[in-house]
Amino acid sequence: MKAKRPSKSPEEINAALAAKKGPVSKFIAKNYRHFNAAALLDAAKGYETHLAAGGKMLMTIAGAMSTAELGISLAEMIRREKAHLIVCTGANLEEDIFNLVAHDHYERVPHYRQLTPGDEQQLLVRHMNRVTDTCIPEMEAMRRIEKAVLEEWIAADRAGERYFPHEFMYKILRSGKLKKSFQIDPKHSWMVAACEKNLPIIVPGWEDATLGNMFAAAVMRGDVRNVHTVRTGIEYMTWLADYYTRNATRPLWGYFCQISDSTTSYGSYSGAVPNEKITWGKLAASTPKFVVESDATICAPLIFAWVLGQ
Repeated sequence: MKAKRPSKSPEEINAALAAKKGPVSKFIAKNYRHFNAAALLDAAKGYETHLAAGGKMLMTIAGAMSTAELGISLAEMIRREKAHLIVCTGANLEEDIFNLVAHDHYERVPHYRQLTPGDEQQLLVRHMNRVTDTCIPEMEAMRRIEKAVLEEWIAADRAGERYFPHEFMYKILRSGKLKKSFQIDPKHSWMVAACEKNLPIIVPGWEDATLGNMFAAAVMRGDVRNVHTVRTGIEYMTWLADYYTRNATRPLWGYFCQISDSTTSYGSYSGAVPNEKITWGKLAASTPKFVVESDATICAPLIFAWVLGQ
């Protein structure tokens, strides 16, 4: 007995969903049918469904995705209210602003896999800090931002005020002191977009990032007298717990998507499958779950494009 063909194929359904979207979405609907490509499209459709149901999207950005120009697409997601809360590394928080003021001084190193230890030493001598295939210029990026934020740290310290790391970044963006140094269109900076929306950002482990190290140095020099002038990671967690309980319509997550090339291994949380999170009380058995086992620098902008209708 032959199987009954459904009234519409998945390809027809996806084509209909993409009909009113732009060329990127139409390309995805036509070509992304199997394996990680299909998972990407499923995740994008699930993202839309979650938002349409009134859900809020917490976006986690690991590593140093900002250096991969994530801001070009993420900024628009923030402006269009497709992302409502961001959890990110200290690297992402600061590197988007480094790029904002020093973009023209960045250097690509496409042959980075062939660099010798001597080659790496020469990059150090030139104050070019490498992130995979991209070198961030210390003087034009890190030291310029250090100077601006140090003024804010000292001012807050003297006034007996305390702020989170992202709030200090918002302060320097709102002050206008960096504007003359912008080297990209600010609409391509996700931090500028987040600042305009006053988007909540949670930055666990900020102390280990470049600016966290610089703040520690400022405390050691005595420029900042109170080490708690920058609010702590535990305070971030209590703020997040309060925010979540006030805003969540149900205790467990309503959507989960992970884009990662991390393989499942002993103790690896990055490579853990979504179902493991059920045992930790984060996901329900019924929560829509998606895993795209690929490079987030490639896949996240494509999911954003679908959600934005591009």
